[in-house]
Amino acid sequence: MAGRPSGSPKKRAVPGRATPLGASSRPREKEAPRKPGTPKRSAAMQLAAEVDRLKADLAAARARVAELETRVDEDPLTGLRNRHGFERALEQALAYVRRYNTPAALLYVDLDRFKPINDRHGHAAGDWVLGRVARLIAGHVRASDVAARIGGDELAVILWNVSAEQAAEKAQSLEAMIENESFDYKNKKLSLGLSAGVATLVADDTVESALARADEAMYARKRVRKEF
Repeated sequence: MAGRPSGSPKKRAVPGRATPLGASSRPREKEAPRKPGTPKRSAAMQLAAEVDRLKADLAAARARVAELETRVDEDPLTGLRNRHGFERALEQALAYVRRYNTPAALLYVDLDRFKPINDRHGHAAGDWVLGRVARLIAGHVRASDVAARIGGDELAVILWNVSAEQAAEKAQSLEAMIENESFDYKNKKLSLGLSAGVATLVADDTVESALARADEAMYARKRVRKEF
């Protein structure tokens, strides 16, 4: 009987398949197929980041719109509402009066002895006085009330939840405050006063009729105060 050849036995080659040198002959595991319609993780993260960016852009745009709307309604000299903003607020107040019978009043304010200040000391002094008076009035009414500059030296205030008597008391307190205030401009003491007319808002009022009644009451107050 012939003996077995010495040395390691040779591996039998598989027809049609060659194993690269150094490579494992173990078959590779196949990757599990992705379910149809399942997005990749990176794509989902990109989409979430884009949504967050769009939300931030929208919030910034809304803030910008609110800022512009505020500027449209604001008097740049005094920081109070301008006439446009005031008339919008007055229309809203009248709507509440009609719907809920909410008590409210309108003060029409005119500065006394203001023209001589402009004539003698210049418009810069007049602007300084207007700014000072505006701050005093804004600090003397509630946050829910609305103060505005509606003309050259004319201001107005919407008072919420007040009776006619309370509105009259507020008007008199504003007059006394300005009369007793010291207005010193560049070492010059300026003489200034204020006359305030009161109109209680009623359901059939319009913006025009309410302002007209308050304006008439203001001129009647000037006659009493002898400020013509």
